[in-house]
Amino acid sequence: MPDLKNWYSSKTIWGAVVAIFASALHFTGVDIASGDRAQIVDAIVNIAGALGGLLAVYGRVTAKSAIKP
Repeated sequence: MPDLKNWYSSKTIWGAVVAIFASALHFTGVDIASGDRAQIVDAIVNIAGALGGLLAVYGRVTAKSAIKP
C-alpha cells in the first residue's frame, strides 16, 4: 500500500463514524436508511477534503517562512 492519505480522507473511517452515529440514533427512534448512509459518508469526505484544502491555503498565506525548493 504505497499511497498514503490522511485519516479524514478515508471513506472507511467516515463510514464507521456514520454507522456508529446511525446506531446511536436508532436507539432514540430515528432510522437512517443504508442508501442515505452512503450519501452522508460521501458528503463528509467531500467536506473534509475541502476544509483540508482551505486550511492548507490559509497556512501557506499566513506562514512566516518561505518554502525551500
